[in-house]
Amino acid sequence: MAEDSKKIDYDFSAHEVPLFNAWKQAGYFRRSKGRGDYADQPYTIVIPPPNITGVLHMGHALNDTIQDTCTRHARMQGRPTRWVLGTDHAGIATQTKVDKALADKGVSRLQIGRDAFIEECWKWREEYGNTIVSQIKGMGCSCDYDDEHFTLDDDYAHAVRQVFADWYHENLIYRGKRIVNWCPHCTTAIADDEAEYVDEAGHLWHLRYPLVEPVDGQDYIVVATTRPETMLGDTGVAVSPKDPSKKKFVGAKARLPLVDREIPIFEDFVVDAEFGTGFVKVTPAHDPNDWGMGQRHDLPRINIFDETAHVVEGYGRFSGMDRDEAREAVVAAFEELGLLDHIEDHAHSVMTCYRCHTKLEPWESEQWFVAVDELKKPAAAAVESGEIKFHPERWKQVYLDWLSNLKDWCISRQLWWGHRIPMYYCDSCGWEDACVDEPHACPSCGGSVRQDEDVLDTWFSSQLWPFATQGWVNRDEVSDEIAANYPTQVLSTARDIMGLWVARMVMASEYCTGQIPYEHVIIHPTVMGADGKPMSKSRGNGVDPLRLMRDYGADGMRFGLLMQVTGSQDLKFNEDKLVDRKSTRLN
Repeated sequence: MAEDSKKIDYDFSAHEVPLFNAWKQAGYFRRSKGRGDYADQPYTIVIPPPNITGVLHMGHALNDTIQDTCTRHARMQGRPTRWVLGTDHAGIATQTKVDKALADKGVSRLQIGRDAFIEECWKWREEYGNTIVSQIKGMGCSCDYDDEHFTLDDDYAHAVRQVFADWYHENLIYRGKRIVNWCPHCTTAIADDEAEYVDEAGHLWHLRYPLVEPVDGQDYIVVATTRPETMLGDTGVAVSPKDPSKKKFVGAKARLPLVDREIPIFEDFVVDAEFGTGFVKVTPAHDPNDWGMGQRHDLPRINIFDETAHVVEGYGRFSGMDRDEAREAVVAAFEELGLLDHIEDHAHSVMTCYRCHTKLEPWESEQWFVAVDELKKPAAAAVESGEIKFHPERWKQVYLDWLSNLKDWCISRQLWWGHRIPMYYCDSCGWEDACVDEPHACPSCGGSVRQDEDVLDTWFSSQLWPFATQGWVNRDEVSDEIAANYPTQVLSTARDIMGLWVARMVMASEYCTGQIPYEHVIIHPTVMGADGKPMSKSRGNGVDPLRLMRDYGADGMRFGLLMQVTGSQDLKFNEDKLVDRKSTRLN
């Protein structure tokens, strides 16, 4: 169908907008009182809070349509109904936007300082942060617009600090040096679930490491690696205990080229005897598997990169080089020394930042973590028992598998925009504690205190969304809203945040309220292009829901979307199905 033939000569907004405004002004979207047989059965949905940096896309359009359908059905039944609206402060995304806006003016956040930068973020939010809410209104969604929430509101921020302090005092939050996914561009840690994997046609470099003493007449071993630059931080070489040919090398030492460091050769079950040469270089500060081996075998951890992934001081001509430069220089140095055995082509996946698409660096740094083992047990039990039901049901096992594999969660981010970690320190006497309210002085010595510089992962605050938006203060105080209307009935969301958000809301709610956050979870289809591929500008198969609403009206777009939802996971969006072919269309 040609683009111009899709348009209908009718101004939908001229009729839809006044009707929507009349309903909103009459209070029809607030919590209804309920009537008839369902008057005592409250029905609550919380909207997955869109980022304040976002604009409406087809995924939003489908999800919001599903939620509105559920909400209006419950309201028509006579149930006391409310659809909770709000937005998320979106730590990295918003900071990136404001950083760019400042750069366009010729300044940076480092120049203006933290307080001034946060003021700029609030200004940006005031100017642009309500765009997506206006677009949700344009869809005709029946949210409670008279009680909109934001994840940096004062009451919400109090709830975040309360949960952090509670978990800290119960040893569910701790600080430690661990390997994290580090973005050298955003200069912050990134959650495992937020890393995006990109296939890359790389290489496998085979490097010769001389032995301190020959083994059976052999003067060197050959390690194979996809990252030769990290050899500067090697502190061991590992072999598989299942590889009998390597037994004779266990206990021997290699002399690390370029830095002249003696490193041990040992056995570890993590090593795949079939990969490369069977000899694996171990860099505990720059690989999660190597970090584990380093812990088990008491190896030194040497961090060779700074926060921007440049080689630190102490490595001669390599110091100051970025990762790519260091790779070329290290390989060239091995070749000069006659220690470059050979190079193979090797396709592999690399982790990238979900925001800026920079390659992530596995990097040891001091961070804050949530110890999840105790929290995830009730979260799993709630789904295993059927207390929380998934639709389609197949997502139940995906949820349980994610929980079973969940490791301690890194919650600190090296940003300025967000919930600042409520940890306070006294440099005079060494006192430190997590506090819901900022202490005016050290309770131990009366000296001045300082707050932790980092902010919390956005998902830490958004995990409180179902109850923090309904007046939750702490475990000992139950708001009237929660007492009357909690848990909520339905959560509708996308599959890609099953772990990032869905499971964490269950963990947080079970701890904070003693209840599940919702009874049903709808995992809606992903809206694909008509060609069955993900929508993207580069493919040219994207569809703008705002344009669809102009051409067919909000109701036309939403009805056309729901018509195309089937039991399969992905929806191949076909715009032709929004048009009634029997009607007369004026071009």
